[in-house]
Amino acid sequence: MKNSNYERLSAQDNSFLLFETPKLHMHISSTLIYEAEALTNEEGGIDFDRIKRAVEGNLHRIPRYRQKLHFIPIENHAVWVDDKNFMLDYHVRHTALPKPGSEKQLKRMAARIMAQPLDRSRPLWEAWVIEGIEGNRFALIIKIHHCMIDGSSGVDLIQNMMTMTPDRTLPEAPAYIPRPRPSRSDLMLDEIWRRASLPLRAFNGMRAFADETDDLLADISSRANILWKTLGTGLTASETPMNGPPSHHRKFDWFEVSLDDIKALRRGLDCSVNDVVLAVVTGAIREFLLLRGVDPSLLSFKVSAPVSVRKEEEKGKLGNRVSSWVIELPIQEPDPIQQLQKLRAVTRNLKETNRALGISMIMKVAEWTPASLLSLGSQATSGPINSIVTNVPGPQFPLYLQGAKLLSVFPQVPLLGEMGVGIALMSYDGKVCWGFNANPDVIPDLDVFVTQIRKSLDTLTELCAPESEKIANRQTHAGQEDNLKVAAVKSDPIPFPTQRNGSEG
Repeated sequence: MKNSNYERLSAQDNSFLLFETPKLHMHISSTLIYEAEALTNEEGGIDFDRIKRAVEGNLHRIPRYRQKLHFIPIENHAVWVDDKNFMLDYHVRHTALPKPGSEKQLKRMAARIMAQPLDRSRPLWEAWVIEGIEGNRFALIIKIHHCMIDGSSGVDLIQNMMTMTPDRTLPEAPAYIPRPRPSRSDLMLDEIWRRASLPLRAFNGMRAFADETDDLLADISSRANILWKTLGTGLTASETPMNGPPSHHRKFDWFEVSLDDIKALRRGLDCSVNDVVLAVVTGAIREFLLLRGVDPSLLSFKVSAPVSVRKEEEKGKLGNRVSSWVIELPIQEPDPIQQLQKLRAVTRNLKETNRALGISMIMKVAEWTPASLLSLGSQATSGPINSIVTNVPGPQFPLYLQGAKLLSVFPQVPLLGEMGVGIALMSYDGKVCWGFNANPDVIPDLDVFVTQIRKSLDTLTELCAPESEKIANRQTHAGQEDNLKVAAVKSDPIPFPTQRNGSEG
């Protein structure tokens, strides 16, 4: 009975539509920075038409880019239908910074674009070409609703739109023939049939589950325990200066570090890359709260750490295949190594107990649930979370857009609830790009927080360095100070007596 002219959103994809409010936009964004030389036209600008033709030639590989939302009557649940009025000019846009545009100006523009909602009457994506950036560069800001993609599928999407060589061949654009939109009665009848068949599908699913397991009762007990712990986690979190009422505005900042340096920390500290990232964030949040005059020992600060549950056969497909861990950061602990050790114990326990399965189970149950109840349930299970920290592995080789080399990818994660800042990382071609999306009404001094992230990373690096390297660094530093003193004496024509520190004149 299923109509082939539409596709029903999964419960998880639909939940991102339900979460959305006028001040909390559920879209993901990335600012991609390129070398401009290969796409510079005769007038010295960027060949925007070529970029648009390249995008058009790839759209048939991503059908969702020409589909929009349609809703099942009575149910507040969305389906994808082909957009018969699709216009590429609406989605691929062109603007510029006054030359030479600085990265500071580019960050402001990215924040403004992120702060604007996507038009739900059209396919839920935009791509902004920004030219005029200093250093002979241009940027591409890609903005896509979270109901279409998660972090992993976003990486696949970026790779689909680019090449691994500086090839400038323009792909052919096949004719687009949209399928007729289903009628309201078709959607309603299909939904009635889907609900009527749910018990049979559930029975078949349980039978398949029983066939795959050696101990049915033990597996059911284990999954029930995981679900109970998942529902119990995150139900309490402290109010902090890093949380507050949502705002229409956004602030964006970024920086990048060497992936080899992060991996060296992972090896030196005997932990995972995610543990390193969480430890860096813990140290930064602790110091930032202290700067605000808040005692971290009195707070419970929890973050959501998304975990991909995408199977190998699902690579390249859009939609969300993601679970999450709720982790309380040990901000009460002043010692960075102790912070990391506590985090390592927590994440190992989450892996060993397969806690990510909990959210997946909730989302499977949600497929049975009316959208109105799903909205309440999703908000309850997400719980009070102070921030989000997501780390997405990207391609470790250079990518090109019509011959222009991609230099960096800075991700922006949407803010949920009263989050003041969301932290997203993506590794690409030997570097790790950090992106910080903030509510400026809560965190107007985002640059101060980013500085604390850098300091926290430097502190861990120093603590992790071999003792011989530390001694060498101290000796080098001492030698530099001695040289400066000698140089200062030699450059002074009159020999003044050396003054001691303290109260003596």
